[in-house]
Amino acid sequence: MISVTELALAFGERYLFKDVNLKFTPGNCYGIIGANGAGKSTFLKLLSGELKPDKGEISIGSGKRMAVLAQDHFAFEESGVIDTVIMGWSKLHAVRSERVALYGKSDFSEADGIRAAELEAEFAELGGWEAEAQASVLLSGLGVPEASHDKLMKEVDEGIKVRVLLAQTLFGAPDMLLLDEPTNGLDLDSITWLEDYLIEFPNIVIVVSHDRHFLNAVCTHTVDIDYGKMRMYSGNYDFWYKMNRILVQQQKDLKKKNEEKAKDLKEFIQRFSANASKSKQATSRKKILEKLELDGIAPSSRRFPFVGFKPDRDVGNNVVRAEGLSKSIEGASVLSGFDLTVNRGDKIAFVGKEHLSKTALFQILAGEDEDFAGSLAWGQTITKSYFPKDNTRLFDSDSSITEWLQQYTSSDDETYVRSFLGRMLFSGDEALKPVRVLSGGEKVRCILSKLMLSGANCLILDEPTNHLDLEAITALNDGLIEFGGVLLFASHDHEFVNSIANRIVEICPGGVIDRFSSFDDYLADKQVSELRDQYYQGHVIAEI
Repeated sequence: MISVTELALAFGERYLFKDVNLKFTPGNCYGIIGANGAGKSTFLKLLSGELKPDKGEISIGSGKRMAVLAQDHFAFEESGVIDTVIMGWSKLHAVRSERVALYGKSDFSEADGIRAAELEAEFAELGGWEAEAQASVLLSGLGVPEASHDKLMKEVDEGIKVRVLLAQTLFGAPDMLLLDEPTNGLDLDSITWLEDYLIEFPNIVIVVSHDRHFLNAVCTHTVDIDYGKMRMYSGNYDFWYKMNRILVQQQKDLKKKNEEKAKDLKEFIQRFSANASKSKQATSRKKILEKLELDGIAPSSRRFPFVGFKPDRDVGNNVVRAEGLSKSIEGASVLSGFDLTVNRGDKIAFVGKEHLSKTALFQILAGEDEDFAGSLAWGQTITKSYFPKDNTRLFDSDSSITEWLQQYTSSDDETYVRSFLGRMLFSGDEALKPVRVLSGGEKVRCILSKLMLSGANCLILDEPTNHLDLEAITALNDGLIEFGGVLLFASHDHEFVNSIANRIVEICPGGVIDRFSSFDDYLADKQVSELRDQYYQGHVIAEI
């Protein structure tokens, strides 16, 4: 068990949270939620001992092993992939390493023989003989190709590194798992595998994630950081959301009641403060008024941007027709003879493991890549706007956010642009920040602003939820459900895909699966599963 008592942490004079009293018990998974900057990752660092609290105590059972998901993807470059996973259990890894070093000695002594016997017994007791096989199972479940298992970490790309570090955290069934955004960089199949693994995990799991479906699938409890406090709820994210709506409404009702009471008190004080016979009553009411103001409702740290897409014109009958699209990158084929006809009203989610194929297709559709074979014909009524997965080039500028967005609107009114940015949570001086220094989430909100101003009736979005907090994802989700145009998008967010898409397209090495259905129905379709297996037979997934 992890016990948190009277915990408090402040930066300067501002408390991130205080008076925190929580208990985490085995067999449960706790989702930590809150707005960006609320202190979710900081709380995990306090639990792991990386940070010290200003006040309070964190108690962890003696002899218990805690595993923390590593955030430095390049910390193990000279180690093998399998070895990096086994490093997740430092005790076993130390015994394993000493054992290998001992047997490698050229002058093996009698003392070495005695030590070797001790190591063999400890190695067997810790399950060392099964360690490599267990590491391989974890890696495969998380989508790491077997061909990468024997490589050095420096020889695999960052997408594989992310999975290896997650496998490292899970290795050896630790007593406590601390996972900060474990689904980042994972495809939907890997996320599903991780969900199943954590559901069956018998010990304590504490997780920070922006993936609503993931939180709903794995969490038995939800810890909400807001108003400078941390509150634990029994239930998953959806349960917390419903409870939070009720509590927020209660706070609004209380605030309205207090405001009405304050108005009556002020009127009485103004009317009778100079009246000798009523002066005591006026003084008494003044104290009540001061208490009302002192006990005002603390502002929430949650802020929801406004996301709404309004096409300048309706979509005609002809949207886009692609025939025989083929594309190679560095000699490897990512699209081969791809056909697609998009209809009015389509909201198509492109899913599956072939991420390079999806991005290449979007770049072709958006007109950003003309180096391809095949034909592409857009309807005359269609105007398109593109959200790229890699947005670095868009922000290679010293312009302020206001100046950056001004170039994407026909309006010369800076007040209009500033007002628009305010709705996207860039208020006051924040709108004057240079775009070059923006965080990932801020850049995404800028691009969404650009798309909203475009008036396009066809949106092409490549992983638009990356870097967004739950509030911004919810706002974008709702905005795209309401969007009356055509949508082509890719996302690893299960709930996002399932709530928006009415058509699913999966590009496989051996063919394309195209179904008019929701995402959940698509996943449950046995014919789709059989067809996918057929299309992948004899093909290797490209490393990402």
